[in-house]
Amino acid sequence: MNRRRWLGLGALALAFGGFGAWVASRRYATGDADNAAIELLYGLTLPDAHGASTALTALRGQPAVLNFWATWCPPCVEEMPELSAFDGEFRGRGLRIVGIGIDSAANISQFSRKTPMSYPLLVAGTSGLELVRRLGNTAGALPFTVVVGRDGRIAWRTLGRFKAVELREAVLRVL
Repeated sequence: MNRRRWLGLGALALAFGGFGAWVASRRYATGDADNAAIELLYGLTLPDAHGASTALTALRGQPAVLNFWATWCPPCVEEMPELSAFDGEFRGRGLRIVGIGIDSAANISQFSRKTPMSYPLLVAGTSGLELVRRLGNTAGALPFTVVVGRDGRIAWRTLGRFKAVELREAVLRVL
C-alpha cells in the first residue's frame, strides 16, 4: 500500500478509538444521585456474611463509607484490605465502613470465611444494583464507593477502584 492509504487508515483507526473512549467515558461516568437514595439505604435491613440481620438505619447521623462489591470482581477484592486499614484508623473517630455485596449470600459467606475483613460485609444480591444506580452509578459497574456525611449527604463517590489518597481526603472532610 502506498503511504497515503496507510495515513488514511491510521486516521480512521484514531477516530474510531477516540469515539470508543468517548462512549466508554459516558457509559462509566457517575450521574446525579437520587435525593431519596440515602433514605432508601437507611431503610434497608440486610443480612451480613453470617446471616444476621443488619439495619442500616444505624448509619444515620454517622459518617460512612459504603463500598459496593462482588466476590467475582478483582478490583473489588484488591481494595478491601485498604478499607480494613481505614476502618482500623478511623473507627475511633466515628467512621463506619460497610461492604455491600452485589453477590449471593453463599459467595459472600464463603469469601468472608477465607478472607475476613474488619468491617461488616452485607448481602444485597442483585437487588442492590437498584440502590447503586440511585446513588448515581448509572452503569451499575463495580466497585463503587460512596462517602456519606453525618448529615446524610453524599460527600464523595467513585466508580472503579478508589485511590486511597482521594478516599482519605473525603473521609477527613466528613469526620
